[in-house]
Amino acid sequence: MTESRELYALYFTRFANSFGIVTLLTLLPTYIDLLDPQGFVLGMFATGLTLAQAGTVIPVSYLGDRFDKRSILVGGLALAALVYGLFPLVATSWEFVFVRGLQGVAATVAGLLGLALVGQLARDSERGTTIGTSNAWRFAAAIGGSLSAGALYDRFGFDAVFGLLLVVCSAAALAVWLWVDPDETSTDGFAFADLAMNRRILTITSFRAQYAVAVTLVRTWVPIFAGVAAAKGGLGYNAAINGATAVAVVLAAEKFTNMLAQPYTGSLSDRFGRARFVFVGGLCYGAVALAVPFTPAVGAALGLPESYPFFGSLSAAFLPLVALNALLGVADSIREPASMALFADEGSGSGVASSFGVRSLVWRPGSVLAPLAGGWLTTNAGMEWVFYLGAASAFTGVAAFFGILTYRHGWGGLAEW
Repeated sequence: MTESRELYALYFTRFANSFGIVTLLTLLPTYIDLLDPQGFVLGMFATGLTLAQAGTVIPVSYLGDRFDKRSILVGGLALAALVYGLFPLVATSWEFVFVRGLQGVAATVAGLLGLALVGQLARDSERGTTIGTSNAWRFAAAIGGSLSAGALYDRFGFDAVFGLLLVVCSAAALAVWLWVDPDETSTDGFAFADLAMNRRILTITSFRAQYAVAVTLVRTWVPIFAGVAAAKGGLGYNAAINGATAVAVVLAAEKFTNMLAQPYTGSLSDRFGRARFVFVGGLCYGAVALAVPFTPAVGAALGLPESYPFFGSLSAAFLPLVALNALLGVADSIREPASMALFADEGSGSGVASSFGVRSLVWRPGSVLAPLAGGWLTTNAGMEWVFYLGAASAFTGVAAFFGILTYRHGWGGLAEW
C-alpha cells in the first residue's frame, strides 16, 4: 500500500511536469505571432528550454544518486510554480527565452528525479509496465494541458493559463512531500561516468542521439505548422474563431494515442525484450513524420471540409493532420517504454538517476540544435523541410541501432535484449 501511494504521488508529479511543458508548446505559435521572432531567435524559443535542460542534467543526476531524491524533487516542483508565475510578465522575445530557460531547469529536476524514483520503486519484472503507466499519466496531462491552454487562452488570456499551472505544480510538490518516503539509497563516486560507458547504454544512445532530432523537430513544428499564418508556411489555424483550441486538438491526438498504448506496449517489452520495440517504433515514427507536409494535398484529394462547427474556417488538412499526429503517438508508444525500461534496468542498484541522466543528456545535442535548424529551414527553405529532416533523422537512428546489434549479435540481434 505504501509503495502504491508513493507511485501515485510520483505519477502526479509526471502529470504536473508534462502539463506545464505541453501548455507552453501549445501556446508557442501564439507567442510567435505576438512577439514575431525571426531566424535564430525563433529557434531559441525552443532551444532556450533545451539548453537549460542540458546544463542541468549532470548535476541533478549526481545529486539525485548522492542525496535524497524526494527533497530535490520537491524543490524542482516549487521552482516550476515560481516560473509559471513569471510567464504573464513576459513582454519581449528575449524575456520569453530567459523564462523558458528557467522552465527547462525546473522541468529537468522534476522530470529526471520523478522518473528515477518510479524506476527505482518498480519491480524488475514489471518495470516496462510501471514506466508505461507513468508515461500514460504524463500524456494525460499533455492532453489536458493542450486543450485547457487553448480554451483558457481563447477566453481569458495568459493569466488564467499560468495561474492553473502554478496551482498544479504546487499541489504536486505537496503530494510528494506528504506521500513519498525519503530516499535512503546513496551511491558513492560518480555513477554517471560508469553508466555512460555501459555497453547496452552506448548501443541505445546510437539511436537516441539521432532520434532526438526527429522528435524535437516534429513535436515542435506540428503545432507551428498548424498555427502560424499561411504566409509563413503554416496552415493558419490561429486565425480561426477558436484557433488556439484547434491547435490543441491536433496536439492532443498524439498524446491520447500514446497514453492509451503505453501501459500495454510497456508490458509487451517486459515479456519479449526491449530492442525490437525501439527499432519498430523509430521506423514507424519516421514514416509518419514524412507524410505531415502532405496533409493539405491529402485533405484536398479526399474532399474534406475546410470549415468546422465551433472552430470556424480551418482547412481541408485539419482531419489528416489530426490523424497523422495520432499515428505519431502510436509509433512513439512502441518505442518509449522499452527504451526507458532499458535505462532503468542498467541503472538499477548502481545509480538509476545517473542512468536516466545519461538518457537525458544524450537527447540534448539534438534537441538543442534541431530547433535552430528548424528555424533556419522554415525561414530559408520552407516548413516542409523541417519534417523531411525529422524523418531522415529517425531513419538514420534506426539504421545505426540495427547495425550495431547485428554486428555484435548477428542477424538475430534485435531479439537479444
